[in-house]
This record gives sequence, structure tokens and C-alpha cells, in this order.
Amino acid sequence: MTRSITVESTIHFQRRGRGSRREIASGASPAVPERPLGRVPRISRLMALAIRFEHLIRTGEIADYAELARLGHVSRARITQIINLLLLASDLQERLLFLPRIEGGKERIHLHQLQSITVVPDWRKQRRLWGRLPSSGRDDTVYGGVCDNFHWRDLRGLARIIQNCGNL
Repeated sequence: MTRSITVESTIHFQRRGRGSRREIASGASPAVPERPLGRVPRISRLMALAIRFEHLIRTGEIADYAELARLGHVSRARITQIINLLLLASDLQERLLFLPRIEGGKERIHLHQLQSITVVPDWRKQRRLWGRLPSSGRDDTVYGGVCDNFHWRDLRGLARIIQNCGNL
């Protein structure tokens, strides 16, 4: 005489890496970390890239901007446009880095709008020109008071932005 035995267990399928086969694992599936809604604004990613590029040049990992352009498969002019963001006043750079995520629609500020500001050497004039940008308006909740509680040495958010720069 045969008896049937029923075993109940919780399992889930997991992958060990990209492109690998799915494996059965015991226990409940691990909690998936929530991804923040929206995307990092392109200008924030470009600002983070400018900081990263400058670091690569300063440490000697990259010889010059021409080599950087060759490695990135872009023109030297494009590298110059990105690097010019470092000429902005430090508080404007900070605002660019910590713009709120875009949940839908168009971006409100673009690189070409900032190019005319980067050539002005006086930071006070840069701030005045920033205030006149049609996309920045007077909405301090978006562009003005984003970084009121941020100290420039606190770069935890910058690390997240630099990680997201790979998908430009």
C-alpha cells in the first residue's frame, strides 16, 4: 500500500547575475527595494559627469580632455560644454546636482540655457542670470530652496547621481 505525502514549502526563483539561469531558492522572496519615482534630470547627470571628468584629469587617470572625448566617443566640443558647468557658482552647481526627480513631462532646464551663464566670470552676475532663466522662474520649491539644509561637504547624494551617470 502506498501513502502520499505532501510537503509544503515557500520557494522563489532567483538569478545569480545578469543572463544567468533561474534557480529555485527556499524561503520567501527577498523584499525588492523601492526605486524612487521619476528620473534624475539630465542636467544633474551632466553636472555630476563634469565633476567626475575633472577628478579623472586631476588624478592623472585620463591625460587630457581630448583623450576623454576619444574614450567617450564624443567631440572635444561636447566635453568642453560639459566641463564648462564647473565654471558656474558653487551654489548653482549644488542646485543642479540636487534638482528634484522628473516624474513626467519635459525637463525644465537644459545645458544650452546654461552655456551663456558659464562664460560670465562674476558669480553674482551668474546668480542674476540664473534667476532670469525662463525655466527656473521664481519657483523656489524647485530651484531655489532645494539645498537650504545641505552642507557642501555632505556628498552622499552626489554618489547616487554619479552612479546614475552611466545611462546618459
